[in-house]
Amino acid sequence: MKCPYCRSENLKTLETRDSPNNVARRRKECADCEKRFTTYEYVEVVELMVRKKDGSIESFDLNKIIRGLQNACEKRPVTMEQIRSLAEQVRQELALKDKEEFSSREIGDVVMKYLKKLDRVAYVRFASVYRNFEEPEDFTRVLQEVKK
Repeated sequence: MKCPYCRSENLKTLETRDSPNNVARRRKECADCEKRFTTYEYVEVVELMVRKKDGSIESFDLNKIIRGLQNACEKRPVTMEQIRSLAEQVRQELALKDKEEFSSREIGDVVMKYLKKLDRVAYVRFASVYRNFEEPEDFTRVLQEVKK
């Protein structure tokens, strides 16, 4: 950042105030020309996008993950809090990657990674829908994977 008056980079921050809408107000002073000015800093939120199997793109929807997890965890000893936490872990992992668009397969793989640790039966249920099981051998393969 440069001083708006003399273009010097020799600045010091005198005061910082955070506001409720995630904007930081900073009062700065230029060490060269001694003029003061205010800057506003905010976090730019990048919306995650999902590329579906048919090639269409839509916004990432955490509620879709939660609904899928609820179905997989039905009648299992998994709380709603655990489901929400798992969904949030998935969102955070995706947000930390250096990209904005993910395939539905990539998202499903991340969900399965966390679900396998939470509940193995729910994992198999989720896998059966997510991977489109059509034959009994598909279940056998996943069951052997879970036993490892």
